[in-house]
Amino acid sequence: MCGIMGYIGRKDGYPIVIDGLKKLEYRGYDSAGVAIMNGTLSLYKKQGKVNQLEQYVHTQKTNGNIALGHTRWATHGIPNDANAHPHRSQSGRIVMVHNGIIENYAALKSFLTTKGYSFQSDTDSEVLVQYIEWYQSTYQLKIGEAVRRALGDIEGSYAIVVLDSMNPESVIVAKQDNPLVLGLNEDEIYIASDANPISTYTQEVIFLQDGECAELFDDGTYHIYDLENENVIPEITTVKCCDENYSLEEYDSYMLKEIFQQPQSVEACISPRVDVLQNEILIPEIDNHKRIFSQAGKIIIVGCGTSWHAGLIGEYLIESLADISVEVEYASEFRYRSPIIRENDIVIAISQSGETADTLAALKLANEKGAFTYALVNTEGSTIARHSDVVSYLNVGVEIGVASTKAFTAQVSLLTMIALKIARIKGTIKYNEYKSIVPQLSDLPGLIAQTLKSNDLMLEVAMSHFEKDHALFLGRGPNFPVALEGALKLKEISYIHAEGYPAAEMKHGPIALIDENMPVFVIATNSSALSKMISNVQEIKSRKGQVIVFKEEGQEFPEEITDHMVSIPKTHELLSPILASIPLQLFAYHAAKLRGCNVDQPRNLAKSVTVE
Repeated sequence: MCGIMGYIGRKDGYPIVIDGLKKLEYRGYDSAGVAIMNGTLSLYKKQGKVNQLEQYVHTQKTNGNIALGHTRWATHGIPNDANAHPHRSQSGRIVMVHNGIIENYAALKSFLTTKGYSFQSDTDSEVLVQYIEWYQSTYQLKIGEAVRRALGDIEGSYAIVVLDSMNPESVIVAKQDNPLVLGLNEDEIYIASDANPISTYTQEVIFLQDGECAELFDDGTYHIYDLENENVIPEITTVKCCDENYSLEEYDSYMLKEIFQQPQSVEACISPRVDVLQNEILIPEIDNHKRIFSQAGKIIIVGCGTSWHAGLIGEYLIESLADISVEVEYASEFRYRSPIIRENDIVIAISQSGETADTLAALKLANEKGAFTYALVNTEGSTIARHSDVVSYLNVGVEIGVASTKAFTAQVSLLTMIALKIARIKGTIKYNEYKSIVPQLSDLPGLIAQTLKSNDLMLEVAMSHFEKDHALFLGRGPNFPVALEGALKLKEISYIHAEGYPAAEMKHGPIALIDENMPVFVIATNSSALSKMISNVQEIKSRKGQVIVFKEEGQEFPEEITDHMVSIPKTHELLSPILASIPLQLFAYHAAKLRGCNVDQPRNLAKSVTVE
């Protein structure tokens, strides 16, 4: 969470930083600010989004060859101008932007108060910049040494950029458990929370490692060292230029654009991995480690939110096809247990951003235990990708809407291919069945395009139910996680309370909630459970519940017990969760819009959760 963008070089840094902050705003949009150095230090910050900061700064002095910027997701202190970054030290000499959480800030703040320091914000970040100044002034240190010593006393996580106005030829950066990327380009250096906003300027980057600091100079040179003051020789990585189209085009939001991009995004995920002529799935990350995958004791999938739901679908697929025990864990809980992980286990970490703090911590634990680690991420060069033994990229492009749509369907598509590939290696799937499913993977983009034609119908459903306070989502088998995902989407962006359940569990409590004001979304596309789902719907209707059924074309379902019927294209039962999730995305979108909600930037949420 929170986005950092910085520049030091020969150009004016402000336009570069503002452009980068707009591309990083998915990380936080409570407030934003910039600090600009050109002989004097100018500091501007404003509650609200980056465009509000831009309007505020419009008539101000913005020229300067050093600029630091930040877009905030609040942790300590409410969103307001005072709590916005950058933060300034008491003397005004030092400014800093920070992503992360300083866990021992209260003790440090108490100490600094006894030394005469006062505070202008409620943030833990201001405590750190004041503490850096205390070190600098007490021991007469250069700014880099003051930062290094101060960080030695810090408990928590951070990615920071620090500017000392008395040393205007350089900035100091450091990181621990939060991403920070340096972009190198002759006589200038770019700084960002991820590589995308700087890749249009340069493709040569350094991914700063935990416990590393760097001093960056305005001639493009740099010095990297660790907290023990030992020199570090960095690895310079080449990343792809981000040519992503950030325009909304004809859409009113990024979420709607990304929903309608799914034929292309799923195609981009699937097509490099399916040999159409040979009718084979090609996943080098598995092909190059066949022994590991064929002899695995179990597979543990870790993720958070939508990625966890994708993992649950993956559990059904892998167990049913590949005959391997699969456990799906909330990454946030996994790390605080004593999970049983053995060296012949495989741990699959799923994260759109590749920076999710809890998932990264779970991955590191798996590495310590000696498991084989496999990352499924969307962002090239992300921390989770770099800490895994192998990585498969989703290839869906930048996802800006906070509520994940195209990344989710790509995650499930990739997990489906992984399940089929492992089953093929182990011989647990019949040859003819394998050969019949693989071509249907290539058909998915076209089927998704057909499914998107339900948009008008889902608007009609939303108009019937957007004023409701609660909703239930029910599914069986691999459609149970689809129900969870549908409920999460609705909660995230419309603020309607919604829950997903296995349909058979309805009678064990949730049925008590059903009345004429309760919409119930029933995902019934899996024919193997159709008769059971019909019985569930009859039980709902007998209690006056409002039923919205999602079924496959050609399936027989009694219309008299439904209020809305949504048909999706017929495909293999193992692939139907991908299609079934799309009308639920559309319903959540339309319900949120009808309620006047910001679908791209829902309250209290951020796209990349890089702090606990």
